[in-house]
Amino acid sequence: MVRRPIQCCGVRERAEVVRNRAGAGETQLHSCRRDAGVRHVQQIIARGHNIFWEDPIYTPSWVRKLSGDDLRAAVRSRIQSLLSRYKGQFVHWDVSNEMLHFDFYEQRLGSNASSEFFHTAQQSDPLATLFMNEFNVVETCSDARSTVDSYISRLKELKNGGAILEGIGLEGHFWRPNIPLMRAVLDKFSTLELPIWLTEIDISKNVDAQKQALYLEEVLREGFSHPSVGGIILWTALHPNGCYQMCLTDQSFGNLPAGDVVDELLKEWETTEGGLTDEHGQYSFTGFLGEYKVSVVAGNKSTETSLFLSRGGETKHATVHL
Repeated sequence: MVRRPIQCCGVRERAEVVRNRAGAGETQLHSCRRDAGVRHVQQIIARGHNIFWEDPIYTPSWVRKLSGDDLRAAVRSRIQSLLSRYKGQFVHWDVSNEMLHFDFYEQRLGSNASSEFFHTAQQSDPLATLFMNEFNVVETCSDARSTVDSYISRLKELKNGGAILEGIGLEGHFWRPNIPLMRAVLDKFSTLELPIWLTEIDISKNVDAQKQALYLEEVLREGFSHPSVGGIILWTALHPNGCYQMCLTDQSFGNLPAGDVVDELLKEWETTEGGLTDEHGQYSFTGFLGEYKVSVVAGNKSTETSLFLSRGGETKHATVHL
């Protein structure tokens, strides 16, 4: 678990309550536009998934018919129109999805195509963090195409080609998790000092609901406790026709065992503190990283503010004025 001390300073004695939900406020939403998988709603932080998908099965039929300059113009238009429309709304973009397994665009546009995608995306939205995103990296060691070494090699190749690539996306479609493998992979990626996100976490429907819940808890605890993992997204959307692999609720929105696991972990990973300041008007506590809501009361005066506890070795100090 990643926790840091914090000290809040103010005037005289007062009561203070500090409340936090650990981790980034991240969710996946379906967009009303067909060209975006997520959208920004009500101050929720959102990721853009994805600009391109290298698997030809998921490439529009009209794009598969293009070649040469026509395809090159289409992909440039796609990047520029998409990122200009949603500029500043998405903190991340998965630029070219699953490029370790598929290479639709590089087969047609040359080996530098992916680097050009990243370069154009960075120009279109300089504030967005651009990610690779891949499956079977943390899930298994049996896929030779997507080992941690092949991922790192591809990432360095793209950066050497001029790509502004600043994030590591690991999908996390697990059957039975191999936690020592997961930890070793995360440890090796952490040496790159880039943000790591677990972007599509689920557990195979080939195991029963109780085992899904057990395995999900193992994965979430391992991801949450690793200091280099910046966020976790669950691939668990409920659909009228059922779930892709795993859902958190049934069709009546009653919790399934996996949903119970998530609820319990959110409670466990929430920091709630309150009490009186000392004679110097100070109140200290240790909490999870993340955003905090702070309420301060002194006599008939009160105020609310927020603060963010980020990674670092020193005590975080914050002053609240009434």
